[in-house]
Amino acid sequence: MIESAARLLVLVVQVYLAAGLVFALFFAARGTARLDPAAVGASWGFRLVILPAAAALWPYLARRWWRDEAPPPPADAHHHPGFAGSDR
Repeated sequence: MIESAARLLVLVVQVYLAAGLVFALFFAARGTARLDPAAVGASWGFRLVILPAAAALWPYLARRWWRDEAPPPPADAHHHPGFAGSDR
């Protein structure tokens, strides 16, 4: 019983990571610039670096990419003119 549960868990993790790797390859090639304007024109070195995180976080990134959500404002947005609530 425990062995079959362990095998099932391993299979689920393998499927998750395989789907994540496939997604990460497409995301690194096309999706980064849509979700983060700072990534427009990013090098392939940058795209290679984000592959592991994109593979691990693929459900979250896929949802944001599918919904075409804008990136969150910077943490110091209150210091930048043009952001809501800016005093400058």
